[in-house]
Amino acid sequence: MRLQDQLINLPTLDYLINPSPLMISPDSYLVDAIILMSQKKAQNHSLIDLNRYLQPDIWNQQENSCILVVECGYLLGIITAKDVVNIIASGVDLTQIKVSEVMVTALITLKESYATDIFTAWSLLHHYQISYLPIVDSQGRLKGIVNASVLIQAFNRNTILGIKTALQQLQNNYRQISCISCSIHHRLQQGIKSKSQTFTSTHQEFQQTRKKLQMVEEKLHQTQNELEKLVAENKRLQQKISEYQKAEVAWQNREKLDYEQKEAALQASEAKFQYFAENIQALIWWKDPQTRQFLYINPAYEKIWGRSRQSLQEKPLSWMDAVHPDDRDRVDQMMTQHFAGEATEIEYRILRPDGLMRWVWDRTFTMLDQQGNVCYYAGIVEDITEHKHIEESLRESEARLSVALEAAHMGIWEWKIPTNETLWSANMGSLYGLPSGTLCPTTTEFLELLHPEDRQTFTQAVTATLQQGVKFILEYRTVWPDGSIHWLNSTGQLYYDENNQPSRLTGTTTDISERKQAEQQIQEQAALLDVVTNAIVVRDLQNQILFWNQGAERLYGWPPQEAVNQNANELLFKKPSAKIPIAIEQVMNTGTWQGELHKVTKSGKEIIVESRWTLMQDSAGQPQSILIVDTDITQRKQLEEQFFRTQRLESLGTLAGGIAHDLNNILTPILAASQLLQLKFPQDTERYHQLMTIIENNAKRGADLVKQVLSFARGFKGDRTIISIKHLISEMLLIVKQTFPKSIEFAIAIPENLWAVSGDVTQLHQVLMNLVVNARDALPDGGKIEISAENRLIDQAYAQMNLDAQAGNYIELTIADNGMGMPPEVLNRIFEPFFTTKEIGIGTGLGLSTVLGIIKSHGGFINVSSKVGKGTKFQLFLPAVEGCQRTRSENPAVSLGKGELILVVDDEAKILEIATIVLENYNYQVLTASNGIEAIALYAQYKHQVKAVLMDMIMPEMDGLTAIRTLQKMNPQVKIIACSGFNPHEGLSEVVNANVQLVLPKPFTAQDLLNSLQHILRDEN
Repeated sequence: MRLQDQLINLPTLDYLINPSPLMISPDSYLVDAIILMSQKKAQNHSLIDLNRYLQPDIWNQQENSCILVVECGYLLGIITAKDVVNIIASGVDLTQIKVSEVMVTALITLKESYATDIFTAWSLLHHYQISYLPIVDSQGRLKGIVNASVLIQAFNRNTILGIKTALQQLQNNYRQISCISCSIHHRLQQGIKSKSQTFTSTHQEFQQTRKKLQMVEEKLHQTQNELEKLVAENKRLQQKISEYQKAEVAWQNREKLDYEQKEAALQASEAKFQYFAENIQALIWWKDPQTRQFLYINPAYEKIWGRSRQSLQEKPLSWMDAVHPDDRDRVDQMMTQHFAGEATEIEYRILRPDGLMRWVWDRTFTMLDQQGNVCYYAGIVEDITEHKHIEESLRESEARLSVALEAAHMGIWEWKIPTNETLWSANMGSLYGLPSGTLCPTTTEFLELLHPEDRQTFTQAVTATLQQGVKFILEYRTVWPDGSIHWLNSTGQLYYDENNQPSRLTGTTTDISERKQAEQQIQEQAALLDVVTNAIVVRDLQNQILFWNQGAERLYGWPPQEAVNQNANELLFKKPSAKIPIAIEQVMNTGTWQGELHKVTKSGKEIIVESRWTLMQDSAGQPQSILIVDTDITQRKQLEEQFFRTQRLESLGTLAGGIAHDLNNILTPILAASQLLQLKFPQDTERYHQLMTIIENNAKRGADLVKQVLSFARGFKGDRTIISIKHLISEMLLIVKQTFPKSIEFAIAIPENLWAVSGDVTQLHQVLMNLVVNARDALPDGGKIEISAENRLIDQAYAQMNLDAQAGNYIELTIADNGMGMPPEVLNRIFEPFFTTKEIGIGTGLGLSTVLGIIKSHGGFINVSSKVGKGTKFQLFLPAVEGCQRTRSENPAVSLGKGELILVVDDEAKILEIATIVLENYNYQVLTASNGIEAIALYAQYKHQVKAVLMDMIMPEMDGLTAIRTLQKMNPQVKIIACSGFNPHEGLSEVVNANVQLVLPKPFTAQDLLNSLQHILRDEN
């Protein structure tokens, strides 16, 4: 066999590089890497074209026992099967740890430019004792990987044996040639010394030997050529080895630099660990596996155990002395498992020297070297006492919550929206008729538990919560397996994730079947109560209204939604009633109370009710509420008063008849005598005649007064004639100025064109006298009485604001004083017969009732206003006679508006309606508000469009003065007309001080309103 046939033909390294090794990203989880490594064939994640390889099986058949960590084509690390085994042994959760967190194997790579032959790769693998060598380009991008097993395959056994056989053959040939050469030399020496007779034979042998020598020389020459080739090949190999040695020196230098860098990093890491371990609250320790002596204990031991580290160094098992006796067996078992190489985890109690008991969480593990031998025992212990206390509190809270939920028939649930997973408390199933502890069914199964009529409502409510973010609140029915129907109430709150997407819906569900049944029963009972005409009200012990039937709405005016939850005393009484505390005390003591109460309706009308109170008690007999049944007896009381008044009037009529007879008997001689004296002494002086005239006139007036008393008792009848009010006032002034104190001043304002009225002169004279006398009595220290009259046209707008008025022409006669005035409670009763504030014997109480009766009998009406300390004003309105109709055309024409927007504010709906009609008829636009708050809201919305504001001064919620000041803050140039029923003495100075443009007294006519608007809008300058 020729030597050249036995020379080695080794493959290039490029052929042995696996271009598509197993790869994974650093953010992937470790379990994904293990799954890839467990596959039997390499995945085709080629980085280069594989078509140029003729035999890819060489690297495809290698073992998949490593995986490369690659990101964007760059190699970051490598994880081997050995690494995976160590990680699994540490007990971590493979599904939660990422690949980037477990790359522990040192990363050794070979640049593509150095990857010329297999000796380079083999040298690196052998030097670093590794099995895998990644190949990267100059930028560090991964090109492939070389496996040690592939290189071994390249150096197969037959090739190595061939080299050995060739060398042995060369050695044998060399020895054979040497033997032949020695043999020839020996034979030549023997031939020279032999005898001549043997020359011939020797010569023949020589020739033969010579031929053999030639053959040997040829073979030797051939062997020499082969040896030269072998020497040349050996030289080439020596040169290659020299290059490898140079490369190895460079690699050693780089390894030294890497080692120094790693050493520095290790020292920095050790410093960080030292700082971390010395300051962490958890105990960290490790010990020698042979001697089991502690090699390190951090200071946390002293904080947790309350003992010194020195004592633990001296007695390594002294920490066991602190273990609670009840936990010692479990701790002993844990230590046995730990020294057997198992990772352990246990919670137990320790008793400190200061007597405190602490809970600790102890975890132990072993640290192995590269050969898998135990090099250290280690562990971490944490103080979890506070955590245990929290757990205990949580368990107690959960127990209390469970009891409370069961007692309240309530359950808790949570719907995880991304996974469509629903969790609910153990007792939730019982609310749907399922066994307690039943897991939440699927969505379809859950909807089957609901009443068919409520399923769509339920899904719509959930959809609305998800789409609109509203709170989930729904009452619905569920059908139990036994067919019974139960009512449930579910309330839930929607929560969002960091991307503002709905993540979960958490809430509670309560069984409200009993409440629904009670509500149904109450509704049935309430329906029966609503049929009753009486007002039925239930109030709690804090005076809050709980129930209000339709009878109460009909009686008081407030609907249930406005009355319920209101304070009954504040709603139904103008001022605190002295009877209420007495009623409450009696009903609490005896259980019942009955009496008459003066209450007020929504419209402000005062009514009298017969009220019957009954105390309601709960099942334990404790007072719970008061049931009140009110019956309106206002009309009955009025009829009673009218009956009593009629009786008094009848008695008065009888008395007046007798008095009139006696007075007539007295006045008749006086009247006759005065007339006789005038006839008998006609020649006497003028003064005497004047005195006789006064006696005669007063006697006649005395007779007329007797007629007036009879008229009051029998009805106001008399002779009606056309009367000049101006002359009547002048005649009255002749008397009062002579009889009234000089400290009283009179102010008279009567126009020349005052209209006439149709009436009884005696009755109207009596009206004037009564009012003027009352004004005098209100001025004990003197003062001023104003008497004025004017023509008034009452239009439909004014008539609707005053129920006693009718549209038409009137004479307005005003008598006002600046005297003592009257409080509201007196003002409300001045027209009642026999009501008087004067002492007995001074007044009869018939004066003002007579005035009212006379004015009404003449088709007129009276307005009166008064304020204590300011005075009183009476306004008498008497219809004018037909002859004055011609004067209507004398009223100045009112120009039309220009579409200005006017804000009208009044709490009386009729006034708002009339004002709107009047203004719209005269080309104005109108906004209306029923109180100050609503007016402010409207003005804020239409601030730049509103040209003027008509503001009532007395309103609920917010009065006119406050509203005016608020509007002026919003717009100092706002134009305001203040409307009020005040008389000039009732505090309008505050309104004037508020800088309003005009004050329009109530009631007003359409012309008054239009003229006022025209004044502030166009004629204000």
